Parts: sequence; structure tokens; C-alpha cells
Amino acid sequence: MKTPPYRIETERLVIRCYNPADAPLLQKAVAESLEHLLPWMPWAEADPSETLDNKIDRLRRFRANFDNDKDYVYGVFNLQETILLGGSGLHTRLGENALEIGYWIHQEFTNLGYATELSAALTKAAFTICKIDRMEIHCSADNARSAAVPRKLGYKHEGNRRRLGWTAGHLVDSMIWSMFPDEYESSPCQEIIIQAFDVIGRKLI
Repeated sequence: MKTPPYRIETERLVIRCYNPADAPLLQKAVAESLEHLLPWMPWAEADPSETLDNKIDRLRRFRANFDNDKDYVYGVFNLQETILLGGSGLHTRLGENALEIGYWIHQEFTNLGYATELSAALTKAAFTICKIDRMEIHCSADNARSAAVPRKLGYKHEGNRRRLGWTAGHLVDSMIWSMFPDEYESSPCQEIIIQAFDVIGRKLI
């Protein structure tokens, strides 16, 4: 599998590898979205006690993992890169030649289609640049808004895995959505226009 792009641009978004300098934007976005995130994101529980220096260290780890092809975490920004609209990633936990998309959106920017737009962009990059064999999106079975994203994009619901999701502090079933290269070719993800760049800014798409 080839390394995913360090930077992806869509009509409304910049999706890129975090830099440590993004820590203040991340701190602000999570603080403003904590009530929105707590029911669905286990990591949000510890966030209020995390200092800015802790966040800098976390973003350094994200960058190191990206550089070393261990995992690929992205910040999602407005086009001016002055606001962190959310976070995402192409995660490697599924094993060889497969990736999983995760996402969260700042609560002030929900219901604008950003999760769908970024997921389509990452799906396109994964199949066309990374040449993977399988994509997945997981979400809590209780999170109807999150489940709407893979459904809109043409992912297939394979089923639920018991007690692997998270809702309001307790384990719930997790929905598993998947897509394969031949399915990508006829999906809405294929239609999104993106520009993608490597670590030194060379254009990939």
C-alpha cells in the first residue's frame, strides 16, 4: 500500500496531516464541541484535563506515525486553515491493504455535509492513490447521523459487531460498513473532485 496524501483539498475543505502548531486550534475545537463529542467519542472524556503541551505532544505522535506509515490522522480545516472543522483519519488497524475512516465534526459545523465530503475524499484517495483492497467505516449502532455518511457514499452495511461501539459512556453494537475497488467505481465517492499532495507538496491528483 502506498502512503496516503499528506494534504487533500476539496471544494470546501483542507484535509491534512496535523502539525504540532495546530494544537491551539484543536484545543479550541474540542472544547467548543465537548458536549457534542462525549456521547460518541471515548477520548473526549479525558480531553478537559489535557493541557496545550499535552496536545502538542499528541500531534507530534500523529505526525510521527504518519511519517513512519503506522497510522494516518488528519485535521479537517476550512480553506484558509484558520478553523479546525473536525478530525479524521485513514486508520491501519484492519491489517494489510485495508483502511478504516474515522471522523468527528465541530458541533458548530454539523449538518453541513462535511463528514460526507471528507469521507468521500479519503475514500477516493485510498482507492486511487494507495491502491487498497478494502475500505471500512465503523460507527455506533445508536448514531444514526454517523451511519448516514457511509450509506450516502455507497458503502455496504455488512452487519453489526456486538459491544464494540460507544454511546454515552457504555458499550453498544458497532455498525460495519465496507467498500471494495469495483464498488468504488460506481459510488458517489468516485465523483468528488480533489487535489492531493505528498509530503513535499507534489501533486498526486
